[in-house]
Amino acid sequence: MDGRYVSDLLQKEIVCEVSSLPCQPGLAVVLVGDDPASQIYVKHKVRVCERVGMRSKFISLPNTTSQRVLLDVVSDLNQDNSVHGILVQLPLPKSIQTQLIIESISPDKDVDGFHPYNVGRLSVGHHSFLPCTPRGVLYLLDYYNIPLSGKRCVVVGASNIVGKPLALLLLQRGATVTVCNSLTRDLPLITRTADILFSATGCPHLIGSDSIACGAVVVDIGIHRGEDGKIVGDVDFEACLPKASYITPVPGGIGPMTIAMLLKNTLQAVFSSLGRLYG
Repeated sequence: MDGRYVSDLLQKEIVCEVSSLPCQPGLAVVLVGDDPASQIYVKHKVRVCERVGMRSKFISLPNTTSQRVLLDVVSDLNQDNSVHGILVQLPLPKSIQTQLIIESISPDKDVDGFHPYNVGRLSVGHHSFLPCTPRGVLYLLDYYNIPLSGKRCVVVGASNIVGKPLALLLLQRGATVTVCNSLTRDLPLITRTADILFSATGCPHLIGSDSIACGAVVVDIGIHRGEDGKIVGDVDFEACLPKASYITPVPGGIGPMTIAMLLKNTLQAVFSSLGRLYG
């Protein structure tokens, strides 16, 4: 499943949607610290945002930034009418309480979908903003006409950002869902039961060919940069490719879809500010 291709198609659609709006969508991205991987990721988000005609506001703060200063930055963005979406890049320095910062973002501008208000709406099936990665996963499956209703789905990884919201969305689509975590025993015995296997741990090559059933759909959401600089996922792609009916590569699978969904969420925020429904 080619996430780059599908993301490019989406971006072309978004260009047309942006051009039809009475105002230019604005996305603010806040980065605290100098982590090289985060810097690259944020710059890519900003670049793609500008490519589709959105206005980006990149705020880079030093690693020594206090929690109070970051809260003030978020507060200013909440009150800025030209900013429709706010994204604070994670992880934050250990001196800053991540959950407090997430909760300080206006739910109406929470394009990451991490605010407790939006998480609560997700849990009862009344979606506001969906977390970008789970939303991108479902969009990619839909593009390739892979049904979820009645399927046995196994999610490896139970983070608040990916694993948990993805499991909820799968349940809402009629799937039977098993969620595994780092304490799960005999993991391959469970993953081999999956019609569709999702792995989001960041543990390189956790999923080998002995971990999947023949014909399974394999969605690799994990990402890991090795000491040699090479990016790999949770899944041993080459080993699993002959057994899987569909499989996502890393890079080029879910990563581009996450960026595309960030753009979609920002558009949703603009439509909401205009009193209109999106999608």
